Amino acid sequence: MANVRVTYDKTVNAAYVYFTDPKVRVKAAHTYPCDPVDVDGMINLDFDEQGCLIGIEVLAASSKLPEYLLQSAERLDAEGS
Repeated sequence: MANVRVTYDKTVNAAYVYFTDPKVRVKAAHTYPCDPVDVDGMINLDFDEQGCLIGIEVLAASSKLPEYLLQSAERLDAEGS
């Protein structure tokens, strides 16, 4: 099973789920926002130049993602330092 990197910043309540090799830096070429009304928040899908999904940004993450995932995520805020 592959390990998926997840980062979380509690200060802004935002998480990012990476679907790329952690050793390779990939830049998003296209970002597609999901309809905030349909998902009751903001979720952005990031794709590379070839159209492969490379990550998902989740705003209002504490209401969208399971608590265990946020607790195990790499913290980007001061609380995680």
